[in-house]
Amino acid sequence: MKAWQVVELGEPRDVLRLTDVADPEPGQGQLTVRVLASPANFPDVLMCGGQYQVKPELPFTPGVELCGEVVAVGSGVDGFAAGDRVLGGSVLPHGGFGELAVMDAATTFAAPAALDDAEAASLYIGYQTGWFGLHRRAGLRAGETLLVHAAAGGVGSAAIQLGKAAGARVIGVVGGPEKASVARELGADVVVDRREQDFVAVVKEETGGRGADVIYDPVGGDTYRRSTKCIAFEGRILVVGFAGGEIQSAALNHALVKNYSIVGLHWGLYNRHDPAAVAECHRDLTELAASGAVKPLVSERLSLDSVAEGVQRLADGSTVGRVVYQREAS
Repeated sequence: MKAWQVVELGEPRDVLRLTDVADPEPGQGQLTVRVLASPANFPDVLMCGGQYQVKPELPFTPGVELCGEVVAVGSGVDGFAAGDRVLGGSVLPHGGFGELAVMDAATTFAAPAALDDAEAASLYIGYQTGWFGLHRRAGLRAGETLLVHAAAGGVGSAAIQLGKAAGARVIGVVGGPEKASVARELGADVVVDRREQDFVAVVKEETGGRGADVIYDPVGGDTYRRSTKCIAFEGRILVVGFAGGEIQSAALNHALVKNYSIVGLHWGLYNRHDPAAVAECHRDLTELAASGAVKPLVSERLSLDSVAEGVQRLADGSTVGRVVYQREAS
């Protein structure tokens, strides 16, 4: 089969090679699937540079989530059969940026009929992260104000839709007019172009000086520090990631005097600590997709030949929504 492989560490366009590799076989508890679609995620970018907490042995095929069609079932697997359309995470080194991939049956779910292949592939990491972050960790309630950073990206766009579905008032922060238009289309009640406006001032104005009840921050660094200036009394700042490149330190005295919480989220740990909750989350997301309340924003559908450039655009911060490798119809 053909697959993209990271052969050395560096920028995605420099280290990804499209090559012929052996078809992967499923191990115990695993599935081999024909890849129907696989989105580019920030962990894929970081793994290309050796900067992610997971460091696969070279060479490996990235693509950490996907939608696929089951072609082979490993020993000890129940509930899946050849031909099933599924979504979930890949088992590296056999990721989604190839014609075939390997998945753990325990973290694989039926793909919602309401979504096409590229949309279904994008429902896993970003939407599960948003669901656990907003509901399980931050306890978002109807009527509260939710501030979402990087609101036109894959993770941020999911948080907008999930926040609106929960009955929150959503303020989205983006960089540039094109991304602002996307955030409005996704349903944000207020959109802030950080290149033109100070999001702290806008949040205070929109909330009568109270601040945002929940702040969803996948950026970190100065974005986090400025967020502490517009968090409400008993607000929750949700630390989702550090896409801005800086892992900031938290001033705990400030959290004390302003009475807010700093809440961390490592969604992947739920697969080990509470897999039943992950399954519950998928059921809820499937229902939301069926009702039209959530629909992953797929901005680019890539052929297999174009994957490296698509991952590089994600690394460069020039993408909007999800950039997804989608298998060409046969």
